[in-house]
Order: sequence, then structure tokens, then C-alpha cells
Amino acid sequence: MTYAKEKADIDFAYKVRRAMTESAENIPEPTLERLAKARELALSRKKEASPVAALAFGGILAGNNGRSISQKSWIKKLVFSLPMIVLAVGLYGIYEYEQQQQINDLAEIDAAVLVDELPPDAYVDNGFNAYLNKDNKPAEQKTEE
Repeated sequence: MTYAKEKADIDFAYKVRRAMTESAENIPEPTLERLAKARELALSRKKEASPVAALAFGGILAGNNGRSISQKSWIKKLVFSLPMIVLAVGLYGIYEYEQQQQINDLAEIDAAVLVDELPPDAYVDNGFNAYLNKDNKPAEQKTEE
């Protein structure tokens, strides 16, 4: 709904309310008496309100038994906060483990580069790919012959 549409609806509602209020003041006395009797009859036929069963979890959720948290001892407060502490420590442990795995993977790559027959500068050289392609072609031709 747009703002103009909402404003038009509200204006219409105010106009209807004002018209009903003005016309209610001009209702003849016998009609008012009939309306009052009809209202009394409707109220007399109204069913008695029966109690409704409802679940009330007011303060019982999340480990709270309905008493105020300030009434509990510090040990109980610690027990309630312990899962969050365990979660934080676990997430930190997972982060550290992943960091260590990444360091180990990079160390393996570094070791492989250093142990290789090629000098490390060859990996940085732009002509290295051309060198590799040049070396592979004669080897391929030799195997084909």
C-alpha cells in the first residue's frame, strides 16, 4: 500500500466515524429503547466465559525455573553460562587447528620447492614456462620414435 492510499483510507474512516456519531445523536427515542433492549437480550444470551487451558512458560525456558536469576548462587549462573564458554573455546580451537594446517601445507610446498632440482628463481622467471615447454617437446619426440 502506498502512503497516499493509506492516507485516503484513514480520511475515509474518520469521515464515516464522524457521520455515525452525528447520526447517532439524531436517533429517535423509541429506536434507542429498542436498541437498548436488543443489547440486553444479546448480553443475556451470551455464553459464560469458560476457563481456557494455556501453557505458560513464563520464566521456565532456558533453564530458569521461574525464580529471578539474582536469587541464584554464582555457581548456578556459571552453569548457565558454561555452554557459551565451551562453544567459544571450541570455535577458537577449530580456528587454531585450521591455521596450523594451513601453515603445515605451506611448509610442505616450501620444502618441495627447496628440495627440487630447479632453483627457486626459476619459478619467478617469466620464461620458465617456455623452458618447460621446450624441454618437454624433445622428450615427447624421443618417446614417439
